[in-house]
Amino acid sequence: MQATTLALVGATGGAGTTRTAVELAATGARDGDDVAVVDAAFTTQGLSEYVAGRIDPDLTALLTDDPDAALSAAAYPIAGTREDAKRSGVGAGNGADGGSDAPDLPGRVDAVPARAPFERVARAKTAEAARKLERRIDEAATTYDAVVVDAAPAGSNEAVAAATSVDRAVAVRPATAHGSDAAQRLRGRIADVGGSLDATLAVERPGTGGGGDGERDDGDAGVVRVPATDPEVAAAPTAATGDDAYARAIAAAYETAFDTSLGVEFPEKGLIERFTP
Repeated sequence: MQATTLALVGATGGAGTTRTAVELAATGARDGDDVAVVDAAFTTQGLSEYVAGRIDPDLTALLTDDPDAALSAAAYPIAGTREDAKRSGVGAGNGADGGSDAPDLPGRVDAVPARAPFERVARAKTAEAARKLERRIDEAATTYDAVVVDAAPAGSNEAVAAATSVDRAVAVRPATAHGSDAAQRLRGRIADVGGSLDATLAVERPGTGGGGDGERDDGDAGVVRVPATDPEVAAAPTAATGDDAYARAIAAAYETAFDTSLGVEFPEKGLIERFTP
């Protein structure tokens, strides 16, 4: 049976976990699924950058001050999608003309972000709140076809809850030797809390060709490599409509992460493209 809940766990800070989560969700929506990205990286709150406009309530409020509210109260369309343009109205969205260039995806892609002051974040990081997060992930699975949880490196209650309460967990690491080592350490930490990693995504950094900081990554068997893309938040979700190497890699990553097959079709490469690196 296809997995419906997935945790993307960063092996290091800045590995590209949040951006990859957003792109995976957009790819699922491109295939016709309704997909939610749930924030479990409360300290960085990076997912909130992919939501345009006011975020109130956020996920941490549902785990602390407003536990009886439905998850939908803290779900917002990802910026740059047609649903975001509808929410924002004319003049909003990533497009200069009010979002008219936003992709009209067959499915929906929502974010359930954390955007909270330090005091509430602290309360949302307790063991009790982590148990509530697990229930919120289960709630999301009843509302959406697929759920992607954006988790920081396993070292907090919310990260552990994310990594151990989902159907599948996948490491996201930089495509460097340092990233490969970090992924191995992450695998050990996940095992310590009774979980396991089902796959690894190696994300290349812009301008490095995958060998950032002079390090060489020879690759690991079974690792899905994701090429670099425009790192700007406003450029996301690139995979929603693209057919370049990045979009194809994200589609492959989605299939590996969820252990499923997508119906998204990409045009065949021309003769020149086949022989162009």
